[in-house]
Amino acid sequence: MAEQDYYTILGVSRTATPEDIKKAYRALANKYHPDKNKGDKQAEEMFKKISEAYAVLSNPEKRQDYDALGSSAFRGKFSQEDIFRNFDFGNTFKDMGLGGDILGRLFGGQGWSASGLGKKGRGKYFDFSTFGDFGAGEKVSQGRDLQLELPLTLHEMAFGVEKIVEFQRNGQLEKVSVKIPPGTTHGKRLRVPGKGVPHLAGGQSGDLFIKIKEIAHPVFKREGHDLYVDKHIKFSEAVLGTKLTVPTLDGKTLSLKIPPGTNSNTKMRLKGHGLPIGNGKTRGDEYVRIIVDIPPVINKKQKALIEELAKEGM
Repeated sequence: MAEQDYYTILGVSRTATPEDIKKAYRALANKYHPDKNKGDKQAEEMFKKISEAYAVLSNPEKRQDYDALGSSAFRGKFSQEDIFRNFDFGNTFKDMGLGGDILGRLFGGQGWSASGLGKKGRGKYFDFSTFGDFGAGEKVSQGRDLQLELPLTLHEMAFGVEKIVEFQRNGQLEKVSVKIPPGTTHGKRLRVPGKGVPHLAGGQSGDLFIKIKEIAHPVFKREGHDLYVDKHIKFSEAVLGTKLTVPTLDGKTLSLKIPPGTNSNTKMRLKGHGLPIGNGKTRGDEYVRIIVDIPPVINKKQKALIEELAKEGM
């Protein structure tokens, strides 16, 4: 089918923040919601489109996949079930005075669980095949999926890398080349279609899911997209001020001025030197934590000088 760009559908730029995307969707949902457009099929179709776009762009991992693959490839790789899994429309609409179960009502009363996919016999469930030809369509029967962990360094996660992954399938060792996009996060799952166990009845093979595992870095600690590094200075440097050379994840070194009177545990920000966010056009920050070292043992001369400072009120 024709290319349909999610950003265009919601009327936002590719660098839009999560708040911008949510605001745009709420405005469009309020306009096209079937509760406000009784019997209007065009409004109904538009509501389906903006809902799919929002389900993808409001999820950081799905948005990253979409930005990396492009519209057609993304919707060819992921089924409607993948796109809407665990998406909570009920919570989105609860303060708008609109029905949160609308997707179930739109598609023949199939039902919709506000917290995502339910199970038959345990409340309602949603049949994604009722979307017809919009998106990837219904997922056919397939063999069992395989899963493995792929350890990556912070540098590989931040800037991307291509890895050869080995795995066992049907008793044989197989290899597949996997391109890790920049900005990949710990715990993210990458999907390699058709590399799972073949279907016994002749259907398509399952998929291979690769879960990213972060290898601890000897210098940097990660919190979200921000990086933290500790730098130690002497007591005299904390009092008088100094300059430090600080490493960055991409191999650069920066000069950081420490002002006089800096306390221990002070955090200083290096803007834009953290991990890539989303499509990589923006990055988190690097924080340098200053640790003031107090010598456990001092000599007589040092003691005398400090005693003189103490007399001066320091």
